[in-house]
Amino acid sequence: MARAPLLQLNDISLTFGGNPLFSDLSLVVQEGDRLALVGRNGSGKSTLMKVMARLVASDTGSVITPDGVRVGYMEQDPDFAGFATLGDYATANLGEGEAWRVEAVAEGLKLKLEAEPDRASGGERRRAALARLLAEAPELMLLDEPTNHLDIEAIGWLERELSQTRAAFVLISHDRAFLTALARGTLWLDRGAVRRQERGFADFEAWRDKTWEEEDQARHKLDRKIKAEARWAVEGISARRKRNQGRVRALQGLREERAGMIRRQGAAEMALEAGQMSGKRVIEATAITKSFGDQVILHPFDLRVLRGDRVAFVGPNGAGKSTLLNMLTGQIAPDQGSVSLGTGIEMAVFDQARAQLDPNATLWESLTEDPATRVGGRSDQVLVRGEPRHVVAYLKEFLFDETQARAPVRSLSGGEKARLLLARIMARQSNLLVMDEPTNDLDIETLDLLQDLLGDYAGTVLLVSHDRDFIDRVATTTILLEGQGRAVTYAGGWTDMMAQRRQMPADGAPQAATKPKATPDAPRPKAAVKTSLSFTETHRLKALPAEIARLEAEIAKLMELMADPALFSREPVKFRKATEALHERQSKLDAAEEEWLTLEQKAESAG
Repeated sequence: MARAPLLQLNDISLTFGGNPLFSDLSLVVQEGDRLALVGRNGSGKSTLMKVMARLVASDTGSVITPDGVRVGYMEQDPDFAGFATLGDYATANLGEGEAWRVEAVAEGLKLKLEAEPDRASGGERRRAALARLLAEAPELMLLDEPTNHLDIEAIGWLERELSQTRAAFVLISHDRAFLTALARGTLWLDRGAVRRQERGFADFEAWRDKTWEEEDQARHKLDRKIKAEARWAVEGISARRKRNQGRVRALQGLREERAGMIRRQGAAEMALEAGQMSGKRVIEATAITKSFGDQVILHPFDLRVLRGDRVAFVGPNGAGKSTLLNMLTGQIAPDQGSVSLGTGIEMAVFDQARAQLDPNATLWESLTEDPATRVGGRSDQVLVRGEPRHVVAYLKEFLFDETQARAPVRSLSGGEKARLLLARIMARQSNLLVMDEPTNDLDIETLDLLQDLLGDYAGTVLLVSHDRDFIDRVATTTILLEGQGRAVTYAGGWTDMMAQRRQMPADGAPQAATKPKATPDAPRPKAAVKTSLSFTETHRLKALPAEIARLEAEIAKLMELMADPALFSREPVKFRKATEALHERQSKLDAAEEEWLTLEQKAESAG
């Protein structure tokens, strides 16, 4: 006998502010389902998930779950009121003796359970919500943007955990790589209706584009039929004075059918224009370091950024990505070393915290704000790359409607705030674009457009992101901050970086080195000769430091060669040979360091 669905929605309708969000929407979630819930920002994905979790009541229809089936929901902004610590929140619904479940998840997510919610970062609060949901182990998990504010390491852990779970789940996420790895089916919410495809997210865009093409063809055929019938009706009046009333009624029906075809929302009409050309050298950083107290953020680090480079900064939260970005752009000074910016720099900044947006200001005021006084709203024009535009017309290009122009920024969703900040940035000319987590909250279509804009941008881009797919599509250079002050530069995007590191784990997260590597400040290993070593071992221990230094120098030269962002496209054979040589020398270096460590320990143990 077939089992009942874990969740069933029947004829759900819901209206917000006079506008129908859903109409007669139905869907079923079965045991074992792993579904991606996708759709444009504002299409109602989060609201639909809350209806599924029974947190929002629909106007009509029903939500059915069998007795004994638990549905767990992880919302974007959990309420920590009344909880002294993140651990208290995460264990609130567990029975006595079950706290170990939260502790196990917290270890995987690197969550500090003793942290106070008011002092916790967005990533820590998101980890606590995940720990609570995973520890409760419901039969159906509803996850709304679980990867937002998580670093790549935590995303990788969550990806592995969900791939192994026996529970069914529905995911909302902007992270293509995450959805591609996990989803076995796709729910597409579009204009108040949901479509389902029993294939993973990798097939979504082809399915979407085919659906839209079929809609366009059907609309075109219907328009032609209406035009032909309307012509007959006019000609029939003059020719016969008596019309076929049934045919006239049919024409009216066709017009009603056409009116009922809800036109899909167009893509944002964003445009990004570089200003005057900067100098060829945009940023030159020499031996820069940074520490906060006893915490070392960056050991001596060199970087040269040339005009047109797209540099991505990746690594765990707290490794220093934003700090390094701020040093390179002159926002904070390094402890040692120097940073110089090239000539003619016009910088535009997209900050992770959206701090440039006043939550109490309206969208109108945000766009017409005077940079000097931070006061806006005194004009109905916004200067867009030197040309005056009406505020409402410009907002419409970023998918805002006229009624939102006078609404406060605090009323916007995360995706809408991101689009508003993009509107501010793109209104001005720039030749250095600094983007700290720009992909958070943006829908797939807007991400596609942003990727294309960055590809055509004549300026230079510095990018901090945890979105592996976006990095692959945009970056020409990737800098990995591994923690403990170590930063390593790689040619290409995320996948290129992982290939150069000679490992591609399932979670897509870089693994820490199994042993410390030599740094410019680290002392060279000394050949401590002990009588316990054989003659051959003693000779080898003396020779290894020079061999290690030679291999490190060769690796440095290869890395310098591969740092050329154009090498891969200009000379692919040379790039491939350099990558192979790098792998070979890195293997030899690992072996030499291991051999030196073994001999040194053997010598010391005898002493």
